[in-house]
Amino acid sequence: MNLTDPISNALTIIRNGSMAKKIKVDIPFSKMTEEIFNILKREKYIKDFKFIDDKKQGVLRVYLKYTRNEEPVIKGLARISKPSLRIYVKKDKIPKVFGGLGIAILSSSRGIVTDTQAREMQAGGEVLCYVW
Repeated sequence: MNLTDPISNALTIIRNGSMAKKIKVDIPFSKMTEEIFNILKREKYIKDFKFIDDKKQGVLRVYLKYTRNEEPVIKGLARISKPSLRIYVKKDKIPKVFGGLGIAILSSSRGIVTDTQAREMQAGGEVLCYVW
């Protein structure tokens, strides 16, 4: 399957899997999505993920996280910058998601970072997505 936007595809698979109360979902591998999942794991939005070699491009198996009431920890995901319309922000215009309750994931010159890390580094970049 040829995908033009692997990030959007990954976010949609996560969104659909969490709404269907899946324990795990499989997402086609890309370095960008792997970095995004590193952030989601560090920020405790997902339990874990691992790379599975399928003799092609590989698969990232993502283990979704739920609260004690079996509600998904990820309430929402939004793809901001798309291949057809890139959204860039300067260091003083980095967005806050729901007043700091969510995270914005940016692609900066120093790698894939959260909005908090970008503010600390004084670096802007491309706003990839919001997670809350």
